[in-house]
Amino acid sequence: MTSTSASSSAPPSHRGDALQRAQTLATRFAETAIARDAAGGTPKAERDALRQSGLLSLSIPADYGGQGAQWIQTLETVRILAQADSSVAHVYGFHHLLLATVQLFSKPEQWVPWVEQTARNHWFWGNALNPLDERTVVRRMRDTQEWFEFSGKKSFCSGALDSEMLIASGKDERSGKLLIAAIPTARAGITINSDWNCFGQRQTDSGSALFERVRVDAAEMLLDPGPLTTPRASLRPLLAQLVFVHMFLGLAQGALAEAKHYTLHEARPWFRSGVANASDDPYTLAHYGEFHVALESMRLLARQAATLFDEAWQQGDSLDADGRGRVAVAVATAKVAASRHGLDVASRLFETTGARATHGALRLDRYWRNLRVQTLHDPVDYKLQDIGNWALNAQAPAPSFYS
Repeated sequence: MTSTSASSSAPPSHRGDALQRAQTLATRFAETAIARDAAGGTPKAERDALRQSGLLSLSIPADYGGQGAQWIQTLETVRILAQADSSVAHVYGFHHLLLATVQLFSKPEQWVPWVEQTARNHWFWGNALNPLDERTVVRRMRDTQEWFEFSGKKSFCSGALDSEMLIASGKDERSGKLLIAAIPTARAGITINSDWNCFGQRQTDSGSALFERVRVDAAEMLLDPGPLTTPRASLRPLLAQLVFVHMFLGLAQGALAEAKHYTLHEARPWFRSGVANASDDPYTLAHYGEFHVALESMRLLARQAATLFDEAWQQGDSLDADGRGRVAVAVATAKVAASRHGLDVASRLFETTGARATHGALRLDRYWRNLRVQTLHDPVDYKLQDIGNWALNAQAPAPSFYS
């Protein structure tokens, strides 16, 4: 495993609830967010702070050393962190998504030891699961027993750097089937590249990974029930979308908070407004009214979708396709609203702050840049197609890694 000072430290204090711990971290991360956005790279200190906070075990069932939080609470911590730093919120949210992945795609005798060690050792999980990137090939091998060999490159490996465990995917050489494994990041043959350089989400380390004849034991393969094979297993992509929804909501809230502070303390009224303060300008007030409506709709749709997801999660294997479909529609609806309203708020906030707010040192554009990059993860157009098919034809979205 990757060694870190945080992993070998004393167990973290869990005084106070998870939301307060997340808010304390968000306040701390906000102090360096502008500089780190400019620098890019790995947010090592912030990842270690998450390890020390105990939040990495928030979604792990209490029976296995975790805190047993419902998903609505875990997603709320993602939102809180995203208000200050959406890159850290991204890799933190994906960590919990990947913990859910092993629980949904494998049997308890596989995933229980992984989540117990995560809770005990404060492991961070990273992503190397990209079903649209088929360059990694998986070969089935055999000597005294069957094992697998992963070889090839994988893109968009968010949070893989500075992680202890990876969820990796590859294409079966013989059948063409998608295969997924949970493996230590430090295993021989794995190289995580520092090649992420987009204009937003600059500290997610969403670059590439290289697998060179990486041996994966059969016990590390997530084959039973496997990916998207049952309604319950098909909850995984819905959780991924909910992580994005709460990131977008947090980003929009963070953007609005900074815009509000600037409007109240720095902005000047337009000379034709007839008012002494920018905060009394009728057009500025109208903008803030629209922003409030947008954020409230995002918040309520996110809460509804997260609540339905929790109910579906608790049903376990009794969840049926219809139940899963209702959750999928709610999640898609929240995703469309969060994408559109988030981008609108992050862009139009400058209409309430004025030209001086575009000064480079403020980097107020980082909210829009982060949203723009992450909203391109999967097209909103196809979400609307799914929603329309439900609204018109009563057909639920077909399970995929994006719906």
